Amino acid sequence: QVQLVESGGGLVQPGGSLRLSCAAAGFTFSSYAMSWVRQAPGKGLEWVSSINSGGGVAGYADSVKGRFTVSRDNAKNTLYLQMNSLKPEDTAVYYCAKVPTGGGAYDYWGQGTQVTVSS
Repeated sequence: QVQLVESGGGLVQPGGSLRLSCAAAGFTFSSYAMSWVRQAPGKGLEWVSSINSGGGVAGYADSVKGRFTVSRDNAKNTLYLQMNSLKPEDTAVYYCAKVPTGGGAYDYWGQGTQVTVSS
């Protein structure tokens, strides 16, 4: 069955960096676009970034553009999110999600990893 397992979250000071990972299993990872979505305390889901199946095309929310970088290693079935210059407003649970063939609503989600940016 499809499994998405995030890791790499934690507590970091403002201005710091973290790299999130999402290990995928149970499907042909290299055939699907993937996304990162976050949910801040008391708020709804916010799309952060997406990357196409080959890793050559990526998109970012305005709130993270220039600070976050999405990448993937299809040989390792792993999605990454490098987060630099972190701000307190980046505090959230970060989820990776699989984009289904043809697009539309994500069909699989990971369990999430907590990122807390605080001094």
